[in-house]
Amino acid sequence: MAPRRGEIWWARLDPTLGAEISKTRPCLVLSTNIANERRRTVVVIPLSTSPQASPPLLVPMECAGRKVVAVTDQIRAIAKERLKERLAEISPTDLSSVEAALRQILELG
Repeated sequence: MAPRRGEIWWARLDPTLGAEISKTRPCLVLSTNIANERRRTVVVIPLSTSPQASPPLLVPMECAGRKVVAVTDQIRAIAKERLKERLAEISPTDLSSVEAALRQILELG
């Protein structure tokens, strides 16, 4: 089963380098469903429960009943083999907030 845009999956992010977010953690799938079906990688944003929300870098949302932040400056492509288990799906409102933050930090207009 291919992951779908807007789903949250447990993903193994190690090994990492420098300031990259590490360990196994929930990640939001951002790549399109067609890309997720046809490619061996998916584009994700790691989620964290530690920091306070600070848009556009740390976008607040809910994941499986917990308050989390999407760490938008840590967007990355990962191999599908790093995905362990589907955890949840975010609301359209939360997905729109993440998309707006990405447009802002990447200066996409």
